[in-house]
Amino acid sequence: MTTVTILGAGVMGSAMVLPFSDRGMTVRLVGTHLDEAIVESVKAKNFHPKLNVTLPKGVSAYHHHEFAAALGTDTDFILLGVASAGVDWAIEKLAGALKRPVPVVMITKGMSPEAATLGVFPDVVRAALKSRLGFDVPVVAVGGPCIAGELAVRRQTGTVIVSHDRNLAEDFCSKFETEYYHPRPSTDMVGVEVCAAFKNFFAIAVGWAHGRMEVIPEAENKARNNNAAAILFDQAVMEMLALVKALGGSPESVWGMPGTGDLYVTCQAGRNSRLGNNLGRGLTYSQVKAGPMKDDTIEGAELGRAVAKSLRAMVDAGRLSAKAVPLTLALLDALTGDKPLEPPWAAFARGH
Repeated sequence: MTTVTILGAGVMGSAMVLPFSDRGMTVRLVGTHLDEAIVESVKAKNFHPKLNVTLPKGVSAYHHHEFAAALGTDTDFILLGVASAGVDWAIEKLAGALKRPVPVVMITKGMSPEAATLGVFPDVVRAALKSRLGFDVPVVAVGGPCIAGELAVRRQTGTVIVSHDRNLAEDFCSKFETEYYHPRPSTDMVGVEVCAAFKNFFAIAVGWAHGRMEVIPEAENKARNNNAAAILFDQAVMEMLALVKALGGSPESVWGMPGTGDLYVTCQAGRNSRLGNNLGRGLTYSQVKAGPMKDDTIEGAELGRAVAKSLRAMVDAGRLSAKAVPLTLALLDALTGDKPLEPPWAAFARGH
């Protein structure tokens, strides 16, 4: 029987319990220091309060200080489901507990800022673990459109499992597939990971259009603002394509589930869209964070603020054309300069 240890008991890591359990795996769910209430609830009654579902019987819950015990000597692979801000913490936990090269499957999304470029999290984690442990730990990643609440009730879901090793990606696809969970293999690590991270960032812009509708005068015919949202969605896809090309990824990932598919579902709801809605109503980022979203972690904003310097350096070095990414630059100004987000409509699609 396959045994999986999940590090991170948030909604996405916990939702993956469903296909794992349905494939007959032994599942151990380990929370971070932020997940203590979740772990206690799962321990007591198998109920996940954030997903609002009862997890399958047999799932064992552990607190973060019990990670080594959960890992044991029989874990076949680890699912890493911490938030992007917790990657360094997770590396420390893994480095302190791993005694052998147990494969790590990452659902954590984000990019690592470097001097004038960006690194992808799976490669960063792999390199850090090899440096700390002295042996190579295989690291693969999952991308694509997956709303945790839908997966947690077994709605049809398609994802991409990416690895530099095609055989490893195909092996995990076969391990994870169920009648409702449909992963596809890929070797485009850069393309998939850029899309997985930046879809959150660009969903802020699409959300802006719906927030803007709340402050402009109501139209006589009650028209909405979906045309503007569509322009922003199209521009977001074009700029993801520019970023993927600049970093060495494949355009196929942008046009497929990792890019357009994931951006579509992310724009439907969630914290990134709500931030965009607030920006569309005229608030600045600092006002949103001091007010309506004070206690929210907004992955797209965290990404933008983390990589702003590297992206601007790429533009300055000529690795990325400013004409190709006007929406990106406007979002960075809003997130790091506390300026109102004003989409530069006339500049869209000019650099492609």
